Amino acid sequence: QVQLVASGGGLVQAGGSLRLSCAASGSIFSRNSMGWYRQAPGKQRELVGSITRGGTTNYTDSVKGRFTISKNNAQNTVYLQMNTLKPEDTAVYYCRRLNFPSDSWGQGTQVTVSS
Repeated sequence: QVQLVASGGGLVQAGGSLRLSCAASGSIFSRNSMGWYRQAPGKQRELVGSITRGGTTNYTDSVKGRFTISKNNAQNTVYLQMNTLKPEDTAVYYCRRLNFPSDSWGQGTQVTVSS
């Protein structure tokens, strides 16, 4: 079972930035595509963006140009840099392997953006 721990969330004002980290228990990022997801109160969980084994990234339209995913395979960590944050970015953020629906979601990390 893959263990992933998301961290780095917090309270930030609109227009601010945060960097989230996703740490793995083993060397999985060089072998798997990873996704950052979020779930806002009362809404379904959505895929925010992803990064392939080779480092190609993709983002949902609402965060394009503001969010950036990167990774450090040697440190077993994937990052989500979030800039120009908006109140609608408020959610619990999770990381998980793409295409592995049986993987645990973990506890996620709360991001709250105040207006």
